[in-house]
Amino acid sequence: MNLHSRFCSLRIVSFMATLLAVSSADLGVRAADKPLVKATYVYKTVADVKVEADVYRPEGSEVRPVVVWIHGGALIVGSRSQVPKQILELCTRERFVLVSLDYRLAPEVKLPEIAQDLQDAFRWLHEQGPKQFHADTGRVVVTGGSAGGFLTMLSGIVVKPKPTALVAYWGYGDIDGEWTREKSIHHGVPVPREEVVAAVNKDGKVLTNTDNPAEGKARGGYYRHLRQTGGWSLGVTGIDAVKEPGKLDRFCPVKQITRDYPPILMVHGTKDTDVPYHCSTDMARELTKHGVKHELLTIEGAEHGLRDGDPKKVAEANARALEFIMEYLVTK
Repeated sequence: MNLHSRFCSLRIVSFMATLLAVSSADLGVRAADKPLVKATYVYKTVADVKVEADVYRPEGSEVRPVVVWIHGGALIVGSRSQVPKQILELCTRERFVLVSLDYRLAPEVKLPEIAQDLQDAFRWLHEQGPKQFHADTGRVVVTGGSAGGFLTMLSGIVVKPKPTALVAYWGYGDIDGEWTREKSIHHGVPVPREEVVAAVNKDGKVLTNTDNPAEGKARGGYYRHLRQTGGWSLGVTGIDAVKEPGKLDRFCPVKQITRDYPPILMVHGTKDTDVPYHCSTDMARELTKHGVKHELLTIEGAEHGLRDGDPKKVAEANARALEFIMEYLVTK
């Protein structure tokens, strides 16, 4: 073979190797972007009420770490279908199992029953997750927003075994503080009494989600009524914290923190008029006191859900929250 022929052969080999490498990279990207497969499970049944969870996971039998999402909605509205885009994208990209939970809603049931649903959901996850959807229940990060942030914090107290780590978006560690009983001026115009009455099921039917838009709208009005009248804590817990001081303590993570509380990252805006910013700073103070690893990402001037916050700061906070999840789920 002459020099020219050898040079051409080498170029062909080099080109084929490059093409193969590019094709492999493209295949890897496509695999990582392939949508997760969703399946719905009933994790508990109470009388005729089925309480469900949606599980998103990659195809195949590989055991994978778990992200649990808990929706918000003041414990009154919301649905497991409301998974934030960034959480779903993270789980899709990293090939995590994502479990999104429903729970029975107030006011037909109260906080003790909701907390029991939380415990039962994690009991089901640990017992059935490895068998039914190849979950690595030794690596579980729990995350949620608002009331879901509260339940995320509560999971660090009532769930056994404890989650690996927690991420709470604009959540609260107390449900008996003065802010839960104050008459709010930030929740719109007064809700007509007939709308309040219509929002609550007169037949006592228990809801586990408000995927029905009409139900969601009506119960959102009921929540606003409770906040306007100062009756929210009593309405969702069934316990009068003034008349029975201390009775809600077991449902207040800020009062139950010990040194073995899971590592937690919190995100909160300083101008939140729905869940006051001090709910997160109060948690941070107690976590520091007990030597628990934690981060509080503060967005100056941001309302509930980080509305009105500096977009750059909001994006940075969201990115850091996802990094935090990764730190506890990816084996080094």
